[in-house]
Parts: sequence; C-alpha cells; structure tokens
Amino acid sequence: MIAFETNNLIQQRADAGKLYLEFLRVPSMSMGLYTLEAGATDPQQPHNEDEVYYIISGRGQIYVAGENQPVQPGSIVFVAAHDEHYFHTIEETLNILVFFAPPET
Repeated sequence: MIAFETNNLIQQRADAGKLYLEFLRVPSMSMGLYTLEAGATDPQQPHNEDEVYYIISGRGQIYVAGENQPVQPGSIVFVAAHDEHYFHTIEETLNILVFFAPPET
C-alpha cells in the first residue's frame, strides 16, 4: 500500500519551496500537489497528458479551453491533453491535487 496525508504533502511542498510537488509516479499515472498563493499568476502551459484537478482548499477561477469556472474546496476539473488552462483570480491560497494520466513528462 502507498498512502499519503494531505497535511504532510502541503508541508513537504512548502519545505521544497516549489509550486508543485510530485508525490506519486506509477506506469499509468502521476500525482502532485500544486499551490498558488492569493493573487498569484499561474505559470503553467498545456500538458501532453490528461489531468484532473481536485481543490483541497482555497478559492479562485480556472480557465480551460475558452471557459472560466469558479473553484473552491471540493471542486473537480478535468482538463484534456493540450487544452490551454490556468488558474486565475485567486482569492484564497489554492492547494490542488493534480492527477496526470499517463504520468506527466
């Protein structure tokens, strides 16, 4: 079994001083924790993999392929490979679980 505690991941990501902490990689998928502070600009570019975002905490909006959607704790957003997407109008620090399939390259 491989198991994780969200609070530990949040601390590990903060200790690493990076926006993104990959914490799981297996042949079929990868997972990470992505954090964006209130007012931050999301620097990411489209990916070659499908991905799912699960919002652990915070509030803001996400832009995906021409559409905007508010996000808050419990929000789940699917983004198809190669779709332009980014978080914006971040009102409260976003802590986001990211699922990539296949694993992010």
